[in-house]
Amino acid sequence: MKNFLLIICLIFSTQIVAKDYNVLNYGAKGDGVSLDTKAVQNAIDLCSKEGGGKVIIPSGKTVVIGTIYLKDYVTLHIENGATLLGSSNYEDYTTDTHKNTYKNEPHMDRCLIFARDAKSFAIEGYGTIDANGHSKYFTKKKGGRPMMMRFLNCNNIKLKDVTLINPAAWTSAWLYCNDIVVNGIKIISRVNNNGDGLDFDGCTNVRVSNSSFDTSDDSICLQTSRPDKPCKNIVITNCVFTSKWAGMRIGLASRGDFESVTVSNCTFHDIQDSGLKIQMNEGGEMKNMVFNNLIMKNVPRPIFMTFCQQRAGVDAPQEMQPMKAMHGFIFSNIIADNSAIDKNSAIFITGMPEHYITDIQLNNIQFKVSGGGTKEDANKINLKEYTLETLGNWWPEFSKVGTLPASGIYARHVDGLSINNFHLQTINEDHRKPVVFYDIVNSSTKAIFLNRKEVHLKF
Repeated sequence: MKNFLLIICLIFSTQIVAKDYNVLNYGAKGDGVSLDTKAVQNAIDLCSKEGGGKVIIPSGKTVVIGTIYLKDYVTLHIENGATLLGSSNYEDYTTDTHKNTYKNEPHMDRCLIFARDAKSFAIEGYGTIDANGHSKYFTKKKGGRPMMMRFLNCNNIKLKDVTLINPAAWTSAWLYCNDIVVNGIKIISRVNNNGDGLDFDGCTNVRVSNSSFDTSDDSICLQTSRPDKPCKNIVITNCVFTSKWAGMRIGLASRGDFESVTVSNCTFHDIQDSGLKIQMNEGGEMKNMVFNNLIMKNVPRPIFMTFCQQRAGVDAPQEMQPMKAMHGFIFSNIIADNSAIDKNSAIFITGMPEHYITDIQLNNIQFKVSGGGTKEDANKINLKEYTLETLGNWWPEFSKVGTLPASGIYARHVDGLSINNFHLQTINEDHRKPVVFYDIVNSSTKAIFLNRKEVHLKF
């Protein structure tokens, strides 16, 4: 009987071990020089065919690949001390990996890791994916800049604990996917241009937590390149952002709807453009978002919201789409310290004449700025609107408007704006009012403080 039980245990343990597919057993050299794409793909294909398991990139090894394709039930496990390294040869990246959905950027169509119509797969481990995207290898003139990851029409995806570095373009594009969990990752994407972190396009049921971002472009993007694919039910929490551009961008590519987004317990620091950049311009509807418990330092625009018209997507119609709606936003419990940067530091919220952003609350905000606004700045009127004449073929960026006539909050073309318990501190003299409204309907302000003294403003 004991022998029988021992045999059963051995068979059972053998079956468990068989679910691990070490790429070295499928011909990978793991020497950091040899191209191991075929070996890794063979391990992935067999793993999926046999019902799933782990494809192992073993510790102490550097496995070089071109484009690989993830499949159903496969967990790509990169062990602690292991590196999955992108090839430096552009020709090792295949052309059947869909495309970048933004206009004028086909040089970003290829990618390193791709999945199409796959379900229940994961990338995990304490190792590193290094896309090797240095500009000495990849530029537009040299053929293109591959993204690190692109997932198309996939369901039930997990990205956990890995470090993702050096993409030649975006780190990841998630297109029309559902049920996504990202936890405990680190992204460093500074070696080339347009180094976005996580871009969720038309995705639903997304949870991002406990992660850090150091990016050369927007760290997290929510976008909708198709009108039939909304971006909704998104939770982002316990993350740290630093970026050459925005910490979080919601919109820009905005043909579809956005709904039910929460961002909480995050810190933003040393960001060149905006902390929360929320932009609707391609005809969708955006609503019901909460941003709570945020710390920002050296973030010129802690909140930047625009509602206008512009074409962003490669598949978008050439004619501008009607402006639909942008409504239902709450920003609470925010501390922002911009005392070390210049006077162009403010919360900026702008709709368009007769096209208002509606129902915005700003609650419990402490904001420290350097000041320095002049009397000329304070008297600025007729600021440029984000019309097509102003934008040309480019995005609604702050630079199109320039220095604002407010030192703390400037808002225009909003219906239903409430500000409660706003504390502004200026380090240097500033001749601008702390809060300026233009074309605001149904507003409420309560407890506005400038340098610790309550002020009563007339609008």
